Amino acid sequence: MKTVWYITIGCVISWLLVSIGFLRESTVEILLGMIAPLAITIATLILVERANKRDPREVTPMMIKAFIAKIVLVGAYVAIVLGILSVQAKPFIASFTTYFLGLYFVEFLCLRRIGCITT
Repeated sequence: MKTVWYITIGCVISWLLVSIGFLRESTVEILLGMIAPLAITIATLILVERANKRDPREVTPMMIKAFIAKIVLVGAYVAIVLGILSVQAKPFIASFTTYFLGLYFVEFLCLRRIGCITT
């Protein structure tokens, strides 16, 4: 799936630009803020595309299960990064929120493109 590669390359380039260009002291925090939203978006796109190819009626139940899993995984990830790894909270939260919202928008566009969402 080309989209997954484009999303990944876009995230890595944006991380490099922000980390090297503006916030060198927060490179790790920005990377950690990018990893989970990127992984979640990639997994969702792959699962939805496979479910849609098998049977389009499987997409909605799969998305509900994926949403519940995302809530648990995101909560655990944030707790681990901020609690155990003890990184700087502000750059991590800013990065995580930005990538999370941006990638959810990209996910919406991709799901719309493959016909899973109609407006």
